[in-house]
Amino acid sequence: MVNGKQNKIKRILSVRGMGQVITVTIGLIILCIVFSIVNPIFFSGKNIANLLRQIAPILIIGIGQSYVLITGNIDLSIGSVVGMSCMISATMMTKGVNPWAAVFITFICCLTVGLLNGELVSKCKLPPFIATLGTMTIARGIAQIVNNNYNTGSIGEKAKGFRNFFYYGKTAGLYNAIWITIVMWIVFNFLLSKTRTGRHIYAIGSNVDAARLSGVNVHSTTIKAYMVSAICACTVGLMTCATTGMGTMDAGNSYEMYAVAASVIGGVSTLGGQGLLLGTVVGASIWGVLQNGLQFAGAPVAIRNITIGIIVVVSVLLDVVVRTGKHRKRKVS
Repeated sequence: MVNGKQNKIKRILSVRGMGQVITVTIGLIILCIVFSIVNPIFFSGKNIANLLRQIAPILIIGIGQSYVLITGNIDLSIGSVVGMSCMISATMMTKGVNPWAAVFITFICCLTVGLLNGELVSKCKLPPFIATLGTMTIARGIAQIVNNNYNTGSIGEKAKGFRNFFYYGKTAGLYNAIWITIVMWIVFNFLLSKTRTGRHIYAIGSNVDAARLSGVNVHSTTIKAYMVSAICACTVGLMTCATTGMGTMDAGNSYEMYAVAASVIGGVSTLGGQGLLLGTVVGASIWGVLQNGLQFAGAPVAIRNITIGIIVVVSVLLDVVVRTGKHRKRKVS
């Protein structure tokens, strides 16, 4: 019985990327302890509920960015797609369109951006940084033009069901925004860890040429990764609209950075082929705890941003050093 448990623990620890997940989890626990000492209110029920709702959108876009990063690419358009989603849905609702019809149309528009990203990167062979930088600008332009360069007014009482579903409502004591995040994580974690598509995503991130020779459809798999990113960004845009009750053109600003932060802090490699969505949960939680804890400590926004920026740079640097070191060892042996 003891040997069985030990073998199970060994199997868990042998999963690629699990070591970094455990490390950052320890870091998260230490942060929580420190901030609870600085301010006992940190662990109050009200603050925990607010903290979870603060983490939810960052985790969702982190999931989308993780999919893309594991393929060895990046999605800089994710923040602008959040803004586009928020503005398109809100504009339609203020024009009298049924809220759920507006949600459906918004998803179609955002998926189109995801499809375009995938095509530009995999078929047209554009560098992902350039391709998604272009679609980032296009999506932000659509967010601005959809209501003639103005934020929308209130989406009104007819959208009360929409607002409750995506943010304010509760189910079994938890806000619906948290439930949406949990469901999305379960679905996308299953797809990444238990399906052929997930294996292909890791394969093309590890070695795209070897994956192609092994029969992996690199074009299709890359598009799927970018479509997941678009779905996540769209959902966060709808959450933002539900939260504010209106469309704002600057919604999602800097979210591409938050998405990368959640991913790389949690152990997703910017070099591709490595990362676990469990780590993305921890990465998003560290981001949320830092923002929340530093706010309680009275730190200005600038200090919070500098702190998170330093952590992102150090996380990527460590990943590059470790991966490069491993690559050199393989060459020597």
